[in-house]
This record gives sequence, structure tokens and C-alpha cells, in this order.
Amino acid sequence: MCLAVPGQLVSVTGDDPLMRTGKVSFGGILKEVHLACVPEAKVGEYVIVHAGLAIGILDEEEAARTLQYLQQIEALGEGAPGSP
Repeated sequence: MCLAVPGQLVSVTGDDPLMRTGKVSFGGILKEVHLACVPEAKVGEYVIVHAGLAIGILDEEEAARTLQYLQQIEALGEGAPGSP
């Protein structure tokens, strides 16, 4: 199973659509991601990232809903046997 996580694009580097990268904030943690699959992405938008590659653009509401689901999954795992 693969998991992609939404984050907010805070900066973009490069002009070549195939070589552009950006800094994406995941709850305040910044990561550098490749933007080749979303050349139209703009600073302030939410992108969904898998393995260091932004694979889609989300609106703010959809990003918030996805983050809420991930938090719920994490909370369920905390109660599982053998979890820290």
C-alpha cells in the first residue's frame, strides 16, 4: 500500500517544468519535493506528495480533510496491542 501526504507549497525553485522543486510544509516540517508532475503548482497551494514527488494539487478543504483522516488513523494505531 502506498501513502501520499498533503502539504502546503511554501517556495519554488527553478524554471524548467521538469526540474522544478519546492519546499513543502508538512505541519511545520519543511521538505524539498520534485514538482515535475504538477508544473502548474503555485506557492500557497496544497500538493499531495509521495516519495518526494508532488503528484497532485488539492484544495485547502480537501487537504484538511485528508490530514484529519491521517490523524484518526494514527489515533487508532496508538490503542493497538504492541504500540508504544
